[in-house]
Amino acid sequence: MEGTKRSTLALLALAISAFAIGTTEFISVGLLPLISQDLQIPVTTAGLTVTLYALGVTIGAPVLTSLTSRVPRKMLLFWIMIIFIAGNSIAASATTISMLLIGRVVSALAHGVFMSIGSTIAADLVTEDRRASAISLMFTGLTVATVTGVPMGTYLGQLLGWRTAFVAIVVVGIIALIANLILVPANLRKGIKTTFGDQLKLVTNGRLLLMFIITTLGYGGTFVVFTYLSPLLTDITGFSASTVAIILVVYGIAIAIGNVMGGKLANKNPLAALFRMFSIQAIVLFIMFVTVPFKLAGLITIFFMGILAFMNVPGLQVYVVILAERFVPSAKDVASAINIAAFNAGIAIGAYLGGIITDSIGLIHTTWVGGIMVLGAVVLTGLSRVIESKDGNSRVGKNNQEVVCS
Repeated sequence: MEGTKRSTLALLALAISAFAIGTTEFISVGLLPLISQDLQIPVTTAGLTVTLYALGVTIGAPVLTSLTSRVPRKMLLFWIMIIFIAGNSIAASATTISMLLIGRVVSALAHGVFMSIGSTIAADLVTEDRRASAISLMFTGLTVATVTGVPMGTYLGQLLGWRTAFVAIVVVGIIALIANLILVPANLRKGIKTTFGDQLKLVTNGRLLLMFIITTLGYGGTFVVFTYLSPLLTDITGFSASTVAIILVVYGIAIAIGNVMGGKLANKNPLAALFRMFSIQAIVLFIMFVTVPFKLAGLITIFFMGILAFMNVPGLQVYVVILAERFVPSAKDVASAINIAAFNAGIAIGAYLGGIITDSIGLIHTTWVGGIMVLGAVVLTGLSRVIESKDGNSRVGKNNQEVVCS
């Protein structure tokens, strides 16, 4: 019981840090119109605060996780939050888009390493049958960020200016730093030093590579729409800016519900769960093209988009860890990092694609384009299930043969 309590407290500390990081990652979505107006730039240029942040995580997660593999986990968590606080301080004091983007990239580097080692630490804190739920609990910090952090940051930005939102994030970062120092145990499993050969195996292994692509498409598809959700709600659906902050709260609640559901659904059979999640997610995004011009129908569809947006995260992350343990066990942390990179590659691609669609054919078309991205994940997840089934039968046959021979 005492061990369970300690692991729960450690997971709570990780969730607090994930809350700070999640707020930073998605805060720009609510602030885009304000940043655009204040810095006198197009809203799609302001959208680079989402795209470049995601690219910073994409590049930083695998590279920095590998470089810091021998640093004690608790010390690494400490330095991650210091860099995170520094990056958001730069963003809070930015007077140009260039300075703001620099602050975003610095924050993103901390994000990448944290989410990589955070997932493996969470999985190691509990028994094997609870790993997806533990990762889900850590990611709850991200979902709570979308429920409270992003809407409150948006409200603060509307009330006192967008820089105030980043000042608030710095304060949350300091709280997260203290939580890590107090609640996370010092005797964490040390990171495993991975060779370049092992890292190469990760990105050349067909099974893992397929999952990284699925992560990019399945998670990123929603961000074609979500990145430009604020202007979509004001320009297409017809809500006022103040109402958008409330809608973001509802969206965040939907994400929280979906994240908890996703952890439970993925505990036993991650691939089967992911296939169903992505299928429904694609359908919802296609339906949104029709419903978003209407307030009630649009809100209902957006709520379901929120439920499905993060539902796939625990399953994707835990299945990548399972595959890494099977094929390249010495590079499990880096595999987790590469999948975090894949999540953010999806965000970067989705946000960039959303900007192109918005500038060319209009905001409303981000919906079905996002649906096509997720549909790609449906097809590839189906393929992965077929391969897994054949691989499982092959292992059973091999084991039986070994028993007969012995």
